[in-house]
Amino acid sequence: MLWLARTIVHAEDANNNPKYREAVGAKASVVGIILNVLLCTGKAGIGVLSGSVSIVADALNNLSDAASNIISLLGFKLAAKPADAGHPYGHGRYEYLASLMVAVIVMLVGVELAKGSLDKLLNPAPVEFSAALVAVLLLSIAVKSWMCVFNRQVGKAIDSGTLEAASVDSRNDVLTTGAVLVAAVISELTGFDLDGWMGLAVACFILWSGVGLIRDTIDPLLGKPASPELAHMIEEKAKSYPGILGVHDLMVHDYGPGRIFASLHAEVPAETDVLKSHEVIDSIEEDFRKNDNLNVVIHLDPIVTTDPHVTELRKEIAQFVSALDNRMSIHDLRIVPGDNRTNVIFDILEPYGVEIPEQDLVSKVTTAVAAKHPRHHCVITVDHI
Repeated sequence: MLWLARTIVHAEDANNNPKYREAVGAKASVVGIILNVLLCTGKAGIGVLSGSVSIVADALNNLSDAASNIISLLGFKLAAKPADAGHPYGHGRYEYLASLMVAVIVMLVGVELAKGSLDKLLNPAPVEFSAALVAVLLLSIAVKSWMCVFNRQVGKAIDSGTLEAASVDSRNDVLTTGAVLVAAVISELTGFDLDGWMGLAVACFILWSGVGLIRDTIDPLLGKPASPELAHMIEEKAKSYPGILGVHDLMVHDYGPGRIFASLHAEVPAETDVLKSHEVIDSIEEDFRKNDNLNVVIHLDPIVTTDPHVTELRKEIAQFVSALDNRMSIHDLRIVPGDNRTNVIFDILEPYGVEIPEQDLVSKVTTAVAAKHPRHHCVITVDHI
């Protein structure tokens, strides 16, 4: 049944070829448009003939799904446009904007359905039960179940949050259509009219889905942190190269699916020839670009490794900072001797969520260092991530 998903997706091209990704996303969107329009037409006809507001509500939900697929199609097309002078990082965020527009449509449909359902509760009318009604709802459940699996497979293959959201939406449609069918059967068997209540429940479910979709699409537009898995992969790959002592200040920017830009600082021995260190940095950047489809810019930080005092001082301060909160760390430590005092210059990495005021943190570390090394004066920069 899912031969279509396997036909349009080729794993070897899914992530590294923007044009291929656009083509696959467009084909999946067209499949969704066709199926949702057919479902909407069938449900709307049965709903009007039977006088069922819940079935009409479900039909409108399918219409909103078709509109969502159209917007997704446009999003894939616009996101695939190449970078230009005005948009040097590409147009990938069009896909996120398309998802946001879909969320707004979902919310509007939910509001209209809620109004119609409330009207049915206030002004009840009998619902005609028929075999055709049951048949169209069962067909809808079957089609939406297929669409759920189809969109999930294609979405995962091309790393598309839009298609994966469509998969979840199809799964939700299976649940809501099933609820409509149950209400129709109960109304027929017991004479108790659940139609208005079930229509209201469907509307509430659509509104809830819309709120979740808005939240999920706003996050990447505002700028959310990289996933722990991606951050760990970048850091570990960089540290795996010879001559890289450590990395810090990793920043990841998401400019749309498949358009990840990152920067980090790599610590290298100060005693190593700078040209050799730079050659290693170039190799790491090329590795990320060719094998991970990541644009990574690496800043070289030379670290003194042959001075025992600097090494010991770095270890002492790192242990003290970690004792305050094990999520914190230090980097870029160097010392500048003077006639009256020695400046110890370094950065403290304080992740968001650490509840130590910056002024208190600097004061505690400065006091601890001065207690053991009276001539040392700390010059500290606190970085927040």
